[in-house]
Amino acid sequence: MPQGELAQVLREVTDRADERMIVGPQTLDDAGVVVLGAREGLPSGVHLALVQTVDFFPPVVDDPRFYGAIAAANSLSDVYAMGGKPFTALSLAGFPKDFPKEWRAEILRGGYDKIRESGAILCGGHTVESEVQFGYSITGLIDPARVTTNAGAKAGDVAYLTKPLGMGCLTTAAKLKKITWRELEPAARQMATLNDKACEAMHAAGAHACTDITGFGLVGHAMNIARASELAFEIRVGDVPLFPGALELARKGLFSGGAKRGRTTLAPEVEVGGGLEEARVNLLFDAETSGGLLIVLPEAHAAALERELNARDLPVVRIGRFEARREKRILLR
Repeated sequence: MPQGELAQVLREVTDRADERMIVGPQTLDDAGVVVLGAREGLPSGVHLALVQTVDFFPPVVDDPRFYGAIAAANSLSDVYAMGGKPFTALSLAGFPKDFPKEWRAEILRGGYDKIRESGAILCGGHTVESEVQFGYSITGLIDPARVTTNAGAKAGDVAYLTKPLGMGCLTTAAKLKKITWRELEPAARQMATLNDKACEAMHAAGAHACTDITGFGLVGHAMNIARASELAFEIRVGDVPLFPGALELARKGLFSGGAKRGRTTLAPEVEVGGGLEEARVNLLFDAETSGGLLIVLPEAHAAALERELNARDLPVVRIGRFEARREKRILLR
C-alpha cells in the first residue's frame, strides 16, 4: 500500500490516548513500541518495552529455503531498526492447496534458521490456504531509553547505510529470466543477512535515529525520518552503495513496481539535482527487500560508528546529512 494511503488508514484506527504506546503508527516508524509497567505486573523500577512488528510477502526468489530465510530476516529487521532485540516470533503463511509439501517444508526451515540465529523463540503461527505468502510477527525487547525512532534525528546528523541497494532490480530481472539464479544468489544471501550486527554497532556508537530500507526504498524510508524529525535530508547520490550489477539492470529499466510508484508519490517533497544519472536516481526510489539500516547520529560520533562497523566487518558508507527543514524534505545531490 502506498505510504500516503497507509498513513491515512492508520490515523483513523489507532489509539493515541494510551500513554504506554511510546512509538505508534503516526510517524510510519518501523515498529510499534509499548512500555510495560505496574499495570502489567512489573515491579517498580523495571524499564522494559516491547517492540512489535509484522511482515509477510510473496516469493522474491525461486529457491524456497532462501525465500523463507529472506522473509524472516526482513521481519526481524524492523526490531533491529528500533534498536531492539528479537524475543518471540509467530509465523504467518499462505500456501495453495496443491503446493508441494517439500517446498513448504523448505520455506519453514529457512525461516526457522533465521529466527534461531537471531536468538528469538518461535512460538507457533498461523497458516491459511491462499496464494503463497510468508513472514513473521516479531516481538522484541528494549530499554525504553534506547529506542532509535525515526523521529530522533537532529540537524547536523550524518547517516550511514549498511547494505548496498539494488534488490528490486535484481529480483525483478530474475523473475523476467534476464539473469540466472547464479547471478541472483549473492543478492539472496545479502537479503537473508540479519541486521543484528548493525544494530549492535549503532548502539555502541550512540545513534539516536534509525530505519531499515525495505519496501518504500531509500528515499521513502529516509522521508519518514525527515518528516518525523521535522528536517531535510541531503543524500549524496554518488556515495550510495549499489549491489554489483544493479546499475546495469537499472539502465535497462528493470525496476520493481516500487520505483515508479515511489517517485510519483514522493516527487512533491524531493529535489533532484542536475547532472544525476536517471537510472541511479531511480534505484534510490526502488523497493528493497531486507535492506540495511540507515543509521543516524551526530557527526561527533561518526568515527565511533565507523570503528564499530569495521569491527563487525560491515560496510562503512556515509550517504548524507540531515539539515534544518526546507521546502523539500529530500535533496538528491
